[in-house]
Amino acid sequence: MSRRTRFSQAAVAVSVIALAAVGCGKSSTDTSSDSKKSSSGYSGKGIGLAYDIGGKGDQSFNDAAYAGFQKAETEFKIGGRDIEPQDGESDADKVQRLEQLAKSGYNPVIGVGFVYAPAVKEVAAKYPKVTFGIIDDEQDKAANIADLVFHEEQSSYLAGVAAAKATKKNHIGFIGGVDIPLIHKFEAGFDQGAKSVDPSIKIESQYLTQTPQEGGFSSPDKGKDAAAGQIEKGADVLYHAAGLSGQGVISEAASKKVWAIGVDSDQYAQSSLAKYKDWILGSALKNVGGAVYDLAKSVVDGKPLSGVVRGDLKSGGVGFADSNPKYKALTDVVAAVDKAKQDIIDGKVTVKTTQ
Repeated sequence: MSRRTRFSQAAVAVSVIALAAVGCGKSSTDTSSDSKKSSSGYSGKGIGLAYDIGGKGDQSFNDAAYAGFQKAETEFKIGGRDIEPQDGESDADKVQRLEQLAKSGYNPVIGVGFVYAPAVKEVAAKYPKVTFGIIDDEQDKAANIADLVFHEEQSSYLAGVAAAKATKKNHIGFIGGVDIPLIHKFEAGFDQGAKSVDPSIKIESQYLTQTPQEGGFSSPDKGKDAAAGQIEKGADVLYHAAGLSGQGVISEAASKKVWAIGVDSDQYAQSSLAKYKDWILGSALKNVGGAVYDLAKSVVDGKPLSGVVRGDLKSGGVGFADSNPKYKALTDVVAAVDKAKQDIIDGKVTVKTTQ
């Protein structure tokens, strides 16, 4: 059983490709033909990727996975197929999607998001020679499953430090997509980081929905409304962990000329958010693309990863994006974030995963 904790840096531009309906869900791309065989003995059609709620084009979580998918295809000269989710789909739909990929010869097959946990467990048992990956969940245990997870609380701590240093009102906000333990990690880290700067800072908190099925990760309008409410209460830096819904948070923050902090991908650099980028202070990064790429590489190399593979600040699995020149100009903010990062890496600060 192979375990690794270091993720590659996958910095690949994301392009939007026309969707064509297939089977269960929509296939965004299918660049495979016949099975390919590498010098290491790899034989397969390439990498199979099944997206989470919100799908490709969210400029965040799913697009980060797609970047790793593209990088693996290009560097290893393998094929690939990525499939979109359906609205209101069941676990059975996810099972069918993963089975479709595995049966067609794709290896590895990766479910993007914790919602794939039951499907990965079921399908991996049927296809023991295929390596499966699941992002953001570690409950599935099998020799052919890699649980690709992260210390999201660490990057969120850096977001909290940045917010507390950048606010002019000593009043900031957190907007989570869905009220679940995974997103609680983001909030816990953010709050701890902010309070490390000023224990008296005021922090607004809101979750958009109780379940993913209600659209918490896929409804920009919900994010926009939540941001408007927090700004009206006085918050002048907003951090979201809400997937596609976060686009609404960012657009509303920009319209009101207050800072937004993005998540998962460097949202300052995303083309669809270009008109708001001056107000994107930074982003709490999660190297989902690197995790996808590394799993594909391990399979191509004939040494498939399995077990829990966790990214942290030290390995580059999480981080804080500093692309915005306006952020770099805030030297006291940058210094505080850099110090907090080093303190976490050195073990001087342990970030909580719950409040």
